Amino acid sequence: MNDLQLDIDIEGEIKLLKKDLNAVILAHYYQESEIQDLADFVGDSLELARKARSTDADVIVFAGVHFMAETAKILNPDKLVLLPDLDAGCSLADSCPAPLFKAFRERHPDHVAITYINCTAEVKALSDIICTSSNAEKIINQIPEDKPVLFSPDRNLGKYLMKKTGRKMLLWDGSCIVHETFSERKIIDLKVQYPDAKIIAHPECEDALLSHAEFVGSTSKLLSFILSDNSSRYIVATEPGIIHQMEKIAPQKAFIAAPPDKNCNCNECPFMRLNTMEKLYLCMRDRKPEIILSEDIIKRALRPIERMLEMS
Repeated sequence: MNDLQLDIDIEGEIKLLKKDLNAVILAHYYQESEIQDLADFVGDSLELARKARSTDADVIVFAGVHFMAETAKILNPDKLVLLPDLDAGCSLADSCPAPLFKAFRERHPDHVAITYINCTAEVKALSDIICTSSNAEKIINQIPEDKPVLFSPDRNLGKYLMKKTGRKMLLWDGSCIVHETFSERKIIDLKVQYPDAKIIAHPECEDALLSHAEFVGSTSKLLSFILSDNSSRYIVATEPGIIHQMEKIAPQKAFIAAPPDKNCNCNECPFMRLNTMEKLYLCMRDRKPEIILSEDIIKRALRPIERMLEMS
């Protein structure tokens, strides 16, 4: 990519490029607020997958992480799918390499492999059904009780789902670096400081933290909850990018980002934050980095994604 001109109106140029390319900009809730406000659609992984499947745009610009852009490409193999920074990966996806997952499956051939969408296209292609934190419980409840289940790669989400569904599952030992960094002690301190605040958390958090939460749900469900709930203050235990949307839809309420264990900004996803307005502009201007997948991977990964969408 060429260097960016210092005097350029980035937002204006992105809007012009979007029109010229017939592009749609899809953004995850964990993106920086400027990108969220510019996007055509902001959502969680399930909502973004649905939007990617239904779009009539010629170009999909994905302001998220690599596995999300791959999902858009799998659903739209003939479209140009761009990701502002190819290094925007995911610790959960990294924790589950395809060769090791393949061996895991082969050791348990009688199990149904339900795999969290936070994984690579290669792992999706080795799975039976993909799920998100929004629909995982619903999907698991549709599997016959006599059929054993492999759940990968997030052990924390898997443990939470075992409690919710009453199903014993064999779990892959992966986790999200962001959701594991929240400090239980500091959250309790915040609760003492703000006794009227409700703790709301994403199910990727560890058990100990979830035990303090008044509500646990996916990013979209957290948003729905704060709209319907009558509290005026919340301690939010997920990536703090979601707070921008919370403040937009409920400006009369207060939201406190759950603090990490160390004195750092470790509660922010380092991969999500690799995408910037400048990189968004450059990827649209240069039509790269492009997500490229083999026909075989697309064909095999599409089946479990389609099953997820049907079962949702």
